[in-house]
Amino acid sequence: MNISADQLTNKLQADLAPFFLQVEDESAAHAGHAGADGSGQGTHFRVRIGAQAFDGLSRVARHRLVYDALQQFVDQGLHALAIEIVEAPH
Repeated sequence: MNISADQLTNKLQADLAPFFLQVEDESAAHAGHAGADGSGQGTHFRVRIGAQAFDGLSRVARHRLVYDALQQFVDQGLHALAIEIVEAPH
């Protein structure tokens, strides 16, 4: 199955209701690296996310919430996930 940024976006929106979310497929930049399947897509993603669900949590706990939400995609071949947490505007 080919994993898309839209699939990750939809899952994160459903599970974490973020106030900010940006998902980018960076797979093409990782061609030839471990986990790359040769297609140039669907294996390496960058997620920039901000959600109230992160309030009061450590960096590790915030990342765990994102990984937990996307576990089904890891099981399908998602190899690398770069997570950037966006803080709520004040």
